Amino acid sequence: MDLFSPVTLGALQLRNRIVMAPMTRSRGNTNATPTEIMAEYYRQRASAGLIVSEGIAPTADGIGYCRTPGIYNSAQVEAWRPVLDAVHAEGGIMVAQIMHVGRISNALNKAAGSETVAPSAIVASGEMYTDQEGMQPFDHPRALETEEVAKVVNEYRLATINAFAAGFDGVELHCTSGYLPAQFLCTGTNQRTDKYGGSVSNRARFVLDVLKAMSDVKGPGHVGVRICPDNPFNDLVDDNPQQTFEFLLQEAATLNLAYLHVIRLPGGRVDNVELGRRYFGDRLIGNDNYGLEEAQAEIQGGTLTAVSFGRAFISNPDLVERWRNGTPLANLNPATLYTKGAHGYTDYPTADDADTNHTQGT
Repeated sequence: MDLFSPVTLGALQLRNRIVMAPMTRSRGNTNATPTEIMAEYYRQRASAGLIVSEGIAPTADGIGYCRTPGIYNSAQVEAWRPVLDAVHAEGGIMVAQIMHVGRISNALNKAAGSETVAPSAIVASGEMYTDQEGMQPFDHPRALETEEVAKVVNEYRLATINAFAAGFDGVELHCTSGYLPAQFLCTGTNQRTDKYGGSVSNRARFVLDVLKAMSDVKGPGHVGVRICPDNPFNDLVDDNPQQTFEFLLQEAATLNLAYLHVIRLPGGRVDNVELGRRYFGDRLIGNDNYGLEEAQAEIQGGTLTAVSFGRAFISNPDLVERWRNGTPLANLNPATLYTKGAHGYTDYPTADDADTNHTQGT
């Protein structure tokens, strides 16, 4: 058993344990539809055992960043189909990461008529990039009314239906990075007094309801969830992340989900990998700055079931083949991570093309 051996996670059959991590790349259209170059980008990386897509909004309110895609209307579903066709033609499988940013948004990045909502009307400290005016502060969110929360849960269900209609093999709930599910979980962003706030069971209710709603579409074996307890990104704070996430994972483990995707956090108050292993030991994907040797050791030692890689996949579309053959990795160009167009996106060469005159990033 190593990184190159197959594994089954729920209903997902991975040909290897090298997972492409979800990464925002800002190559969508301004109407939140995928573009043709996104099909080529994911096709190039389809040798991964599993591709987790960039964050995809379940509703217009869930958009936060510029040029990020959604999956809440028929045009978006149709635009995703060529992406999945391209991945499947290469023998790959891909899940849609469903991402509602909640309060982490700016109106300049949102469609007319949409709004910024959150568990509580608390502005996040910080700024985000907009194409129109550069860096801008986060919006002041409107707190969701109690009856509205169930509607948001249903939007995740509808997004899951749309994801399968587009051809995705599964879905992953984005439950970290300071976005809406994490905002409900954490005490610093959830000051509600209704059934979604206060106690840890109340604060976890939204996330568990969403996971159940997503699982109801095609079964829990097609659903994963990504977490990072105690992650302070996007001004997220929780008084007791150990207690919060122990409760969440204890409850989530009973749902028979396909996997838990956990980001380790050195120096955090929680041992995220240990906690994840306790509840999802044979369905655990680890993430964050793993190299080949460490990842191999974690797989062979049984700590992790698979490992996801982000930056290495950006500049190495043939990452699996490079590692299998002992070929050195290419470096990424950080200046093109979120720019428009193919440069720094689909023009990184494979190892076989490395000796040509093509040079990326100059």
